[in-house]
Amino acid sequence: MAFADYQHEVYLNGLGDETPAFPVGWRDLEAAAFAAMSPQAKGYVGGGAGGEETMRANREAFDRWRILPKMLRGIPAQRDLSTTILGTPMPAPVLLGPVGVLEIVHPDKELAVARAAKALGVPIILSTAATTSMELVAEVAGPRWYQLYWPKSRDLAASFVQRAEQAGYEAIVFTVDTWQLAWRPRDLDTAYLPFLKGQGIAQYLSDPVFRSQLAESPEEDLGAAVLHWSGLFADPSLTWDDVAWLRDQTSLPIVIKGVQHPDDARRAVDVGAAGIICSNHGGRQVDGAVGSLDALPGVVEGAGDLPVLFDSGIRTGADAVKALALGASAVLLARPYVYGLALGGEAGVRHVLRTFLADLDLQLGLSGHASVGELSTTSLVRQA
Repeated sequence: MAFADYQHEVYLNGLGDETPAFPVGWRDLEAAAFAAMSPQAKGYVGGGAGGEETMRANREAFDRWRILPKMLRGIPAQRDLSTTILGTPMPAPVLLGPVGVLEIVHPDKELAVARAAKALGVPIILSTAATTSMELVAEVAGPRWYQLYWPKSRDLAASFVQRAEQAGYEAIVFTVDTWQLAWRPRDLDTAYLPFLKGQGIAQYLSDPVFRSQLAESPEEDLGAAVLHWSGLFADPSLTWDDVAWLRDQTSLPIVIKGVQHPDDARRAVDVGAAGIICSNHGGRQVDGAVGSLDALPGVVEGAGDLPVLFDSGIRTGADAVKALALGASAVLLARPYVYGLALGGEAGVRHVLRTFLADLDLQLGLSGHASVGELSTTSLVRQA
């Protein structure tokens, strides 16, 4: 079944007075999800760094690019959006981006996300800050990559990536822009950092190296485990030269996430990265930074032959079309699936995925493209 057929399914259900269980438009979805969340969860999920100028820049960057449709091109009604990136097949150039601490929005947390994604064949990227161990997620997940926040302990970093490889994850996504948490006013207003409550550190608590560093097990003294975590999270001393060490710890491809400067893209090539994710962490790290879509063309140029994935600000199928036309190999969908999770667990995530994929499929065809491979900068016009 083509992704676009979901539209027909919704309308046919309407003949029986059945409407979608969750909002379809992303703004309505976001509003409903925030209304369902606690104030702390709303601030954590919805907030950004500083004045949230980078969050705004991400969306404004999409407004500067407009799709230029072409007509009467004999577009097939059934379009094939499938692709393969770094050996991972996917039904469309879409992955679920890594989002941590999902238990604060729904008790089924990462397991619900993994099940929903598997049902549609969409790969997930599991966060180091997940509230479920990578092994438990692997038991219910389909295609999957593992996102690494590199801790100060090399032994622990090696354990994380080796556990991921053993659990069937197909790539390591090394996030380079979060070696320290940014100034986030929404979280500060509620004095809320979930990690200090033992949330979002499941990879640590389940790791044999981490547990060996504790005087007592986390089950016996969670407070001591949290304190030890706080001294290990992220390593500000890392440089590009350290990527060689990481490559030695695993046979999985290394993808560098958090690149916006063309020089960094070139450095990623030099150190043997297998791919790059152009991202500003959804505006959660550097306030007043360039919108991710504005940075994408320079990153694509600097990356040469490496696949460049796009993250930060994706909300609609049109957004994905624009990023793919500017050279991205795939896009990461993040906050919207968290909204779906908050509203309906697995069913909510699946709803968001089906609506997003249907929208992407329709936007692609209606703008005159039979496949993702036909997208290019000629598909767009930049507005002044």
